[in-house]
Amino acid sequence: MASKAAPSCRLVFCLLISAAVLRPGLGLYTVSSTYGDTIIMPCRLDVPQNLMFGKWKYEKPDGSPVFIAFRSSTKKSVQYDDVPEYKDRLSLSENYTLSISNARISDEKRFVCMLVTEDNVFEAPTIVKVFKQPSKPEIVSKAPFLETEQLKKLGDCISKDSYPEGNITWYRSGRVLQPLEGVVDIVFKKEMDPVTQLYTMTSSLEYKTTKADIQMPFTCSVTYYGPSGQKTVYSEQAVFDIYYPTEQVTLQVLPPRSAIKEGDNITLKCLGNGNPPPEEFFFYLPGQPEGIRSSNTYTLTDVRRNATGDYRCSLTDKKSMIASTTITVHYLDLSLNPSGEVTKQIGDALPVSCTISASRNATVVWMKDNTRLKSSPSFSSLQYQDAGNYVCETALQEVEGLKKRESLTLIVEGKPQIRMTKIIDPRGLSKTVICHVEGFPKPAIQWTITGSGSVINQTEESPYINVSIPEHDEADVISDENREKVNDQAKLIVGIVVGLLLAALVAGVVYWLYMKKSKTASKHVNKDLGNLEENKKLEENNHKTEA
Repeated sequence: MASKAAPSCRLVFCLLISAAVLRPGLGLYTVSSTYGDTIIMPCRLDVPQNLMFGKWKYEKPDGSPVFIAFRSSTKKSVQYDDVPEYKDRLSLSENYTLSISNARISDEKRFVCMLVTEDNVFEAPTIVKVFKQPSKPEIVSKAPFLETEQLKKLGDCISKDSYPEGNITWYRSGRVLQPLEGVVDIVFKKEMDPVTQLYTMTSSLEYKTTKADIQMPFTCSVTYYGPSGQKTVYSEQAVFDIYYPTEQVTLQVLPPRSAIKEGDNITLKCLGNGNPPPEEFFFYLPGQPEGIRSSNTYTLTDVRRNATGDYRCSLTDKKSMIASTTITVHYLDLSLNPSGEVTKQIGDALPVSCTISASRNATVVWMKDNTRLKSSPSFSSLQYQDAGNYVCETALQEVEGLKKRESLTLIVEGKPQIRMTKIIDPRGLSKTVICHVEGFPKPAIQWTITGSGSVINQTEESPYINVSIPEHDEADVISDENREKVNDQAKLIVGIVVGLLLAALVAGVVYWLYMKKSKTASKHVNKDLGNLEENKKLEENNHKTEA
């Protein structure tokens, strides 16, 4: 029994003096581990030849030891002490390397490897450090909007489950925000979970915004320490709606167009450059000092020329902030005198005027029977070719769709004018008589024919369309007033011809009786010869008259 008790006494003694027999030069050895991983601590001692066993312990804050693992060198057996926080988490290898699974923050301790011989106790301390990367920072409790010139909470940047605790930094468009009284106010706080011993960091930012912050991104970051050193994780960007008062008012005319004409519908739209934009305005119409309260639009329908003038709009709560625009309603009037259907006599004078009244210079075009004229028509003495359909058309080139036109249908009437011509066949077989008749309305032509023989009647009609009337000799032109005289002359000529024929017949009878009774032949012959020549000349004259 005494032999068995001696080693135990020797071991206790050795433990008491262990601090004095540490191997010189080892110093403090640190093992860094990530939260949840396995902590691996080598013993860092050379195994002596007469080793009895190896043992691991850790030290409490007060320095008292807590043994957790034992391994015999002779029996090759492993035992783990009944320490609740390390139950089923320990593993001691043959070379006395201790592994602790599922690393926790509470594992940050000073562990000691002990190798015990019959004569000595050797120790090697190891410092365990555990790190936990925090969650990605997030901006929460964000303000729905920021207002210029007001210090207002922008939001909270929060990062959870960190060990050790990290630091939070705010950024505006990538640049660090430093605290500035009345402009940037940052409050940082951290909380540790009593169970996991992990930290949650929160940083609250109050910020005085300006219009320069419109569409500017805000971010935050958390900087922490890990097994490999310092690291930084950034949040997603956050963009805030910036509210600012209206500084300028503008007035628009819708729909956008180059010019406004009578009959158009137009809408006035008043806009303020604030955010949010103002919803109500006063609209001032030309000649009306009192404004009309309306939303940001005011519509005018079927505008007339008297709507031309200056239009204004202003804020309802700040009437001095006002905008104005000038609206010109273009118009075009056309008056054609005479117009419609007009009937005049040939030779009459007809003054024609096309009067234009417009908001600006207008172009005037005259057309006759769809053909453009070089100048406006003027009639001092109407001719048949002047008849036709005249159109006076005007337009404002700068105003789309503003055109006017009036028409004049001119009818030129005149009594018929007759011109007779005749063509004789050189062989003497036929004669052609041409009767040219000019007049409007269309004259009715009737032929009066005396004598015998076959007649071929052909009638051709030619209207006057921009064609000058042919020149006629006065002797060839027969007016309606002289038509009866012409008919009387024709009857007289016919009577003369008939009289001459009857005279020739009587002369022949007389001659025959005379020849029968005459006794002096030579005298009668000469007389007869003279009468014969006269008869021939008379017959020739008769033929010419008939022709």
